[in-house]
Amino acid sequence: MHTIWKGSISFGLVNIPVKMYAATEDKDIRFRYLHKECQTPVKMVRTCPHCKREVSWDEVVKGVEYSKGKYVILEDDDLKALAPDANRAIEIIDFVELKEIDPIYFAKSYYLGAQDENNRAYALLRQALKESGKIGVAKVTIRSKQSMAVIRVYGESLVMETIFYPDEVRDYKQIPYIPAESELPEKELKMAVQLIEQLSTPFDPEKYKDDYRTALEEMIEKKIGEEDTVEAPAGRPEKVVDLMEALQASLAAASGKGKGKRKGTRAKKKATS
Repeated sequence: MHTIWKGSISFGLVNIPVKMYAATEDKDIRFRYLHKECQTPVKMVRTCPHCKREVSWDEVVKGVEYSKGKYVILEDDDLKALAPDANRAIEIIDFVELKEIDPIYFAKSYYLGAQDENNRAYALLRQALKESGKIGVAKVTIRSKQSMAVIRVYGESLVMETIFYPDEVRDYKQIPYIPAESELPEKELKMAVQLIEQLSTPFDPEKYKDDYRTALEEMIEKKIGEEDTVEAPAGRPEKVVDLMEALQASLAAASGKGKGKRKGTRAKKKATS
């Protein structure tokens, strides 16, 4: 696995050096957009609709739209002054029960591995979390973004789950047409509960498959096997301009202009004499 972050877990006076790895991966099939006429991949470019031209990165600034068409420009120095302290530490500030945190708060999962093979502090925290049945609530800064997170045990590994801040979770009361709680016919409710009990089973993640992705992969393999494919045309090689050649051409052009100017001056003098 590729290490995406190095730091430490800290709680109390305990400090555990760790490496972070992505615990999940997106397996969606990525489509490339091709030009229908020649099957060349289409490039996405930054353009300014006002100036009607392509814009390079050095011409781009960051802005926040506070009203329709009105922006506050934030310079790099402004953002640096507000950047959280990147102290490379996952600081555990509380220990809570996992069941106290609703799954809606969970964002992304990361494995945490020790930085050396026989790390007693790592093993100690893992066992303490197992025996207490608690998880750690922590603060962490990754790529200049400060996040809330929880530390828990998954298998024999420690896992960090980034979680949303409370104000990032939308209030369900904003959803229209949620039926109000009311008395339901006892017979209907009893039958619904019985149906749930009949369909209840221990959770086995291996039984769930992405049927659409599987079908799409099979279709792609079939088209490759039937050679139902296209090939993008080879791009035109860019001419590499030799520096000496460019200088010589520039001198020749400048020299030609000078000669033309002198000839014109001599001709003018003859005409006036």
